[in-house]
Amino acid sequence: MPTLLGHHDVKDHDHWLASPKREEFFGPLGVTNIRTFVDPQNPKHVAVLMDVADMDAFNAAMQSESAADAMAYDGVLPETLVLLVEA
Repeated sequence: MPTLLGHHDVKDHDHWLASPKREEFFGPLGVTNIRTFVDPQNPKHVAVLMDVADMDAFNAAMQSESAADAMAYDGVLPETLVLLVEA
């Protein structure tokens, strides 16, 4: 199961940290072990680390309107999103 790291900027890190949307969106995809991180020098730069059971399903879901809605709710600035997959 690949581990994925996504980092991006948010409008409000407190809102992002408290949001239930990560579990709501990623849970049905079989994503587990979701961990969140905040840059102490720039709290608007955050990251999420997770184990992804099915990368094809994950990639398809990330292109959906549901993903856009979840990111908008969380205050994610989508143009800053970078996804890295454990090698």
